Amino acid sequence: MTEVVLDVRGLRVTRAGGRGTPEVPLVDGVGLRLHRGEVLGLVGESGAGKSLTALALLGLCPPGLSVTGSVRLLGRELVGMPVRDLARLRGRHIALVFQDALGALNPVQRVGDQIGEVLRIHERPRPARDSALRRAVELLDAVGVPEPHRAARCRPHELSGGTRQRALIAMAMAGDPDVIVADEPTSALDVTVQAQVLGALTAARRATGAALLLVTHDLGVVAGAADRVAVMYAGRIVESAGCAELFARPRMPYTKGLIGAVPRIDAAVPPTPVPGDPPVAGARGGGCAFAPRCPLAQPVCRERTPELDGEGGHLAACHRAGEAVRLRAEELFLTSAAAAPARSAGRAVGGEPVLRVSGFAKSFAPPGRGLLRRGPRPAEVRAVEEVDLEIGPGETLGLVGESAAGKSTTLLEVVSLAVPQAGRIEVLGQDTAGLSREAARRLRGAVQYVPQDPMSSLDPRMPVGDVVAEPLWVQRWPAERIAARVARVLRLVGLGPGDAERHPHEFSGGQRQRIAIARALAAGPRLLLLDEPVSALDVSVRAGILDLLRRLKEDPGPSALFVSHDLAAVRHVADRVAVMLAGRVVETGGVTEVFGRPGHPYTRALLDAVPVPDPAVERARAAVVLRSDPPAVGVPAAGCRFRTRCPVFTSLPPDGRQKCEREIPVATVESVGGVGGGRSVACHFPLTGDAAVPGTGR
Repeated sequence: MTEVVLDVRGLRVTRAGGRGTPEVPLVDGVGLRLHRGEVLGLVGESGAGKSLTALALLGLCPPGLSVTGSVRLLGRELVGMPVRDLARLRGRHIALVFQDALGALNPVQRVGDQIGEVLRIHERPRPARDSALRRAVELLDAVGVPEPHRAARCRPHELSGGTRQRALIAMAMAGDPDVIVADEPTSALDVTVQAQVLGALTAARRATGAALLLVTHDLGVVAGAADRVAVMYAGRIVESAGCAELFARPRMPYTKGLIGAVPRIDAAVPPTPVPGDPPVAGARGGGCAFAPRCPLAQPVCRERTPELDGEGGHLAACHRAGEAVRLRAEELFLTSAAAAPARSAGRAVGGEPVLRVSGFAKSFAPPGRGLLRRGPRPAEVRAVEEVDLEIGPGETLGLVGESAAGKSTTLLEVVSLAVPQAGRIEVLGQDTAGLSREAARRLRGAVQYVPQDPMSSLDPRMPVGDVVAEPLWVQRWPAERIAARVARVLRLVGLGPGDAERHPHEFSGGQRQRIAIARALAAGPRLLLLDEPVSALDVSVRAGILDLLRRLKEDPGPSALFVSHDLAAVRHVADRVAVMLAGRVVETGGVTEVFGRPGHPYTRALLDAVPVPDPAVERARAAVVLRSDPPAVGVPAAGCRFRTRCPVFTSLPPDGRQKCEREIPVATVESVGGVGGGRSVACHFPLTGDAAVPGTGR
């Protein structure tokens, strides 16, 4: 056993209660131990206390919170240590990688200077600024930042999200710390950028020999990176074990539910939703906090709080651990996922398309030059270069790709029912360029939109019943039909009749997303447009929304355009998939076919970057991590936009490379008949059969 560098015992973070009321525990008796060079994954839903625990370790809790217990770093007690002494330790012995890189970095200071500042504060003798800047460039290169000299001269807003996150990791490395705490370092990042950030964390840990506390809700990330895992729920550790053991034999029903709720890119079995919501801080009484959501709960579970207990290093806080370990997640929670049939590789053939997009392109005016700027006006930003899509009756098309690929721009142009700048958009057989105002109003009831952030689209002053009824009022439905329809769609999305009188702020994030879907379904649409509807949700809530979307396909339900960068979610919802890169569709086909035999190297890279919540599978993969960032939006370029990142391009002979550099690939289509049918790949040198991307070993 290696040296213990961080020993946490009985850590409590509390908030003062109101007059005459007791304090509210936010973190309640957490114990953790990290050995040198070890990776400990700390997982759980939002509100479990993960980030607050991470902040408490460094003495960075917000004002108004009280921290007690013991946090010993290399034998030194940090709880109660004077602020000046803590400041000397931060960065030098323990470093923090924040979730929001843009908020953590100084917006007016160059990134290289900010990294060099750590060296100038902690190194003795203090290095000169030029020397510190050179070292900052070396650190940026070590974590995989492309063109590190240029990145060091940039300010944070001039860099992409993934590059900013890697710059934070380089800053954490600068002090050669003993412990690195990474708080949701991959949250809201594309899968390819996420893989780059995880690679940077691995490089940082190996270079410094530091222990890593990886705080995340992404169990796929933990499966590939952690040595041990601790699961948090309602401010307490409820299970702790080695990574392989915890994923193979979880003993706590909550842990089993978290693992089962993750959609897997390598399996057709749909994710299993965990019912209910986590308790509000301070609202929990005696007994197990998970008992109200647990199908195995008995009276003892509600009366007596279980202690963290076990043997062989596998500890669980559960009175029914012996029974839970023998059940699969779908058996334990008895959801529709247990009886769900495998998704068909095909699609319904025939019928006029519900949506047809042909040659669509979209440009945006550049920002204004301002009063003091001189020179020619910059060219327009080309957000979408050329898109062709078709969706048949009852079909769900998944539109995937990295950020800035043009996915949401395409979706918003469809929902606007406006005249496109270039190309043609037909909705239910009607060309949007020729719609009158009255025709657009009638058509709008058949085309409904579900946004990424439901709270931004729900009027906080209106009760939920009125929010859901609003599209029906616009479509001039009779009042008696509206009341019956609202009650029906609320039941359809898993809400009760009493919820119609409540306001949006009284619901959880997952429930608000259900409300947004209910409003979209109220008018009986024929086309649903879903813009990243699960990207900001916890894994258990996301599983519930995916299960709802899958059930909506029955009857049959409406057609749908499902925009997402979560390829695992798309696998379990969509019939077909279209892959976008730099404003163009580069591959289309059935989900099972494309995910099983990707034809474009970019599609293969996206699939390789999706983590699998199974340590044995995840660590056996030999995926290529794309080193550079996605192409900049609107920057004109000849030839294939993926060639600078393409593993196939590097293995081509000179004449093949020249073709990729000069010619834009044109999609080749293998027709199977019917609306939207066929498989297309826009690549000069597509992958064939089971051929692997060179260098992956797959």
